[in-house]
Amino acid sequence: MSNAPFNRYAGLIIIQATMSNPNGDPDMESEPRMRELDGLGLISPPSVKRKYRELIDESMVMREARNLFKLDKSDNDFQILEKRGRDRSKILALDTKDFKQRYWDARLFGNTFLEKIDDKDEKQKKRKADGELEHFTNTGVLQLGVGLSVAPIQIERMTFTNKSGVESGKDRGMAPLAFRVVTHGIYCIPFYINPSVALKTGATQEDVDLFQFVTPHIYAHTTSAIRPNIDILHAWCAEHKSPLGSCPEHLLMSALKPRLKEGVSNPTSLDDYIIPNLDSLGDLAERFNKIEDLTLKSWN
Repeated sequence: MSNAPFNRYAGLIIIQATMSNPNGDPDMESEPRMRELDGLGLISPPSVKRKYRELIDESMVMREARNLFKLDKSDNDFQILEKRGRDRSKILALDTKDFKQRYWDARLFGNTFLEKIDDKDEKQKKRKADGELEHFTNTGVLQLGVGLSVAPIQIERMTFTNKSGVESGKDRGMAPLAFRVVTHGIYCIPFYINPSVALKTGATQEDVDLFQFVTPHIYAHTTSAIRPNIDILHAWCAEHKSPLGSCPEHLLMSALKPRLKEGVSNPTSLDDYIIPNLDSLGDLAERFNKIEDLTLKSWN
């Protein structure tokens, strides 16, 4: 581990959703995801990763990051592999070095780009035999856990109408129960950054810094009609004292997780919760190099 490019990290993103759908379930007509066992709200890791990809893919946030970190002069590029319109043949032609240098999300989140090779393509078959295609299937250094609400969620459903028709031959429109939102919920999204995988994917400290910089903006700069009011209350990020880790991470997550105030069973606002701060960690904070709230961090 002496060659690890950075220490291990762990963090907890705490969001508040108000009359918004943080993650619709395509199997349930985009109903807000809910755990059947206890009614807790869910946010899938791909849903969160997509927001990072959208912002890294040349958004206003990314332009600010390029200026701040001087990324245009970096050895690595910060393109996005998982995006529409990509040319698979050109990507498959990349060697390991070029692939690692090009795609930020492949370095951080991993990838399963190479599902199969063309058995009739002798060049691809030879590259596979020589181990030259292994970079197309990697786990990432950064793993996002399933977001889970602190309390069971309540769902509001409304029918939308449209003055002008959206279908041919109709002069008005209606979408029955199309608006499905969580009335109020506090969600916790854990993440873990594992340097053991960095040497394989090419991830650097610069990639981790960019992830941290973008994190406070992933909801504010990807709003939609169904997600108008989602706020990041805290984005805790803790750096361990070594690449191997210096503290059991479940202790950190437990200490930073919000909880309901005594006597509250059906929360309807932020006032119904106890939201921990750094003082809540006590001596646990000494087990880490640093613990920061990325929403408050100054990057100047």
